[in-house]
Amino acid sequence: MIDKQKIEQCIREILIALGEDPDRDGIKDTPRRVAKMYEEVFQGIQYTNDEIADQFGTCFEEDMDFLSKDGIILVKDIECTSYCEHHMALIYDMHITVAYKPKDKVIGLSKIARIADMVCRRLQIQERITSDIFYIIEKVTDSDDIYVKVDGKHGCMTARGIKKHQAVTFTEQKSGIFQQQPPTF
Repeated sequence: MIDKQKIEQCIREILIALGEDPDRDGIKDTPRRVAKMYEEVFQGIQYTNDEIADQFGTCFEEDMDFLSKDGIILVKDIECTSYCEHHMALIYDMHITVAYKPKDKVIGLSKIARIADMVCRRLQIQERITSDIFYIIEKVTDSDDIYVKVDGKHGCMTARGIKKHQAVTFTEQKSGIFQQQPPTF
């Protein structure tokens, strides 16, 4: 459970450490606002990958009739944000692609986006986002043929340090048919 009261206390202390007056009109409600924001953006910390799979793993076996034997399902440009676990900096302009070849069941399309969204609501690295989404899709669909690609910009590279504003990080994980031939789209 996220402790919003503790977050408020800590943010107040951070403001003091920065040399700010935490009671100043412009920021006196900042600790409360940050605690509320953290509760939202870090919601995924409360769930394991298996719990996310259970929560968003609704599949439809009857929809298999509409797919050809060699058909794939691909959802691309799922927009998400996350936070780097090293600097708590924003990972933004993130686009996630998920593809799989159904075995015996089809997951609801919105569930793919919900899985990606919940995985991103954690402190982590982009490589883990990719592997966690892959794991959950594999668990839910039982497919042997999965492709997950994530591209994103990292605030720890664009807003501080090296300050390379156009740098995009690309990660992918693939299995089965996608190891030889990633999906074309």
